[in-house]
Amino acid sequence: MEVFLIRHTRPEIGKGFIYGRTDVELADTFGKEKEELLKVLPHRFDRVYSSPSLRCARLAAVLSPQFITDERLFELHFGSWEGQTWDTIDQAESHFWMADYVNRSTPGGESYKQMQERVNSFLKELKSLNLDRVAVVTHAGVIRILLAADQVLPLTSSFDLKVEYGQVFRLNYS
Repeated sequence: MEVFLIRHTRPEIGKGFIYGRTDVELADTFGKEKEELLKVLPHRFDRVYSSPSLRCARLAAVLSPQFITDERLFELHFGSWEGQTWDTIDQAESHFWMADYVNRSTPGGESYKQMQERVNSFLKELKSLNLDRVAVVTHAGVIRILLAADQVLPLTSSFDLKVEYGQVFRLNYS
């Protein structure tokens, strides 16, 4: 099975804005970014999955009107930090979380390990299906988790993997 991991296009956000599960508008460059993506993607997918976030669903709808949303494809839940900026949250809480973000959750949110568990649940289910080509429109965090697993990297190294807006990664599962 070929799996195309596609990060959503550029959102219209301010610098330092925390928006894991927060729905944000896409930048006005969406049309151009979408056209560039369509040039590098196959014309047909057996199935298209998307995070429920509108920034992902809008692109997934272009790939297939019958796309399937899956909550396991959401970005990291930042809890009470959602919608704030990194410079306005409690800095002591921020430093505590950043010292072990894999195992510690943000206030009211989830840890990276918890996110990995839900993403792995999605992948396990996906691998059990008899499909040849799948698109997954999602977020940088989800893609990093899947790439780290594919490259046998620890979660702590996954942030070394660059995942740009509108970038596509192709994985093969036999």
